[in-house]
Amino acid sequence: MNTLPTLRTRRDFLRSTILGGALSWTVPTFLANTFSSLQAAAANSATQIATGRDSTILVVLQMAGGNDGLNTVVPYANDHYHQARPRLALAEKDILRINDGLGLHKALSGLKEIYDAGQLAIVQGVGYPNPNRSHFRSTEIWQTASDAERFEKYGWLGRFFDNTCNGCDPTVAVTLGRQMPQALAAKKPTGICFDNPANYRFMQSGRADRSEMAATEESFRKLNEPDESFMENSGGSIGAIAGGAMRGDSPLDFIERTALDAQVSSDQIRAMASRVQNQASYPSSQLANSLKLVAKLIGGGLPTRVFYVSQGGYDTHTNQPGAHERLLTDLGGAVKAFVDDLKAQGNLQRVMVMTFSEFGRRVAENASQGTDHGAAAPMFIISHKVKAGLLGKYPSLAPSDLSRGDLQFTVDFRNVYAGVLEHWLKTRSETVLGRKCEPLALI
Repeated sequence: MNTLPTLRTRRDFLRSTILGGALSWTVPTFLANTFSSLQAAAANSATQIATGRDSTILVVLQMAGGNDGLNTVVPYANDHYHQARPRLALAEKDILRINDGLGLHKALSGLKEIYDAGQLAIVQGVGYPNPNRSHFRSTEIWQTASDAERFEKYGWLGRFFDNTCNGCDPTVAVTLGRQMPQALAAKKPTGICFDNPANYRFMQSGRADRSEMAATEESFRKLNEPDESFMENSGGSIGAIAGGAMRGDSPLDFIERTALDAQVSSDQIRAMASRVQNQASYPSSQLANSLKLVAKLIGGGLPTRVFYVSQGGYDTHTNQPGAHERLLTDLGGAVKAFVDDLKAQGNLQRVMVMTFSEFGRRVAENASQGTDHGAAAPMFIISHKVKAGLLGKYPSLAPSDLSRGDLQFTVDFRNVYAGVLEHWLKTRSETVLGRKCEPLALI
């Protein structure tokens, strides 16, 4: 059976690519002319010590649009909840009971199985001071771990790589989507971003006709283009929200990034995805397909430390019940299949899944059978080693305790990040987050 080469440094990687040999017509001339510069820039890169082949892996799942936390982790026994939502409140028969006061939406049966197996922590009331209700600004705050009034250039995971990973394999971070999230923006750009590895396949000289040549060149040009549009969704106006487009500090950085993205997507990931078989049955959805591919790449030994996937549609201003149920059914089914897949591989003990949404929804329903932008919401943390159960305190729903109709957060999201960094990725959170945050006890 053919095996993929182990690429230990950027220098090894670059020398092993098609850029280092006879360049085919699919590689633009400007890349060919700068290959020697790329080799020189990579010559002294250090070997990555911890990789996804033998160390812990983080999978970040963005629930884009602002998930309604109240109808996800449901306070079904709370009178304030039912008074604020006469049409949208879920009855006890519509939830999967956790305790005498809380339950999961009935669509989350997959997550409930993971919870019952002791592999799911529900972090309650997560948010930050002075919450922003703009999708884009709040997403930026979450992805950069900044304060509401401060703007950061680099993402929290990008800073993690800058501080801990000099000379990483180019696949140290993989995003399933058309734009790199700002969470991965770094001083030294790393990682790759793609929709489908088959889209970025390079063909050998002499094997392609003109139409194939044009299609390949077009794919190459689009590798690092930001996605300016939103995906269609059944839940509202917002699909998967990406962060700002990542740009390198120099033309050489951008050229290197483009070359690495193209070649890895073309060869290593494509080959791995085709030869590794999933060991669980996934539902049919974009999220499920993304997690299905992530499972293949983990099973195939890709040296990735962080995978980033998105599920859009949570901006449920109108007709929320049906749309929200469909989204949560997709979430629960896709994540459960992913966990089953990892378990069958023997890799579950090395993987943590962390969900987040840029904000929750307001406590009171609106006049359109929906909910508007709010503040605090729950996060899900899944791992074989997680401190399972309910973490943090559920926010008060009493009208006098609300802030302009919103839940007040009880857990700062940066404390969750600190817990992930300290206890899972094994690095000092203060260096990455730029402040001292008490790590949430996740493990």
